[in-house]
Amino acid sequence: MAVASVSKITAASPTSFDAAIQEGLSRASKTLRGITGLHVIEQKASVRDGKVAEYRVTMELTFILEG
Repeated sequence: MAVASVSKITAASPTSFDAAIQEGLSRASKTLRGITGLHVIEQKASVRDGKVAEYRVTMELTFILEG
């Protein structure tokens, strides 16, 4: 039987929400092992001069605890 944990992170990208998700997952994978899924909780964007300047996502990453 496996036991999982959830970690909440926020990531950003100047390109898109998808790029922010990929950036967050890529960075989290350097620290967390055994990531099995993610849930995007919130999407936000900062606006500058009438255009989206940065896309931000807050997500929960689920990973299996070792041992």
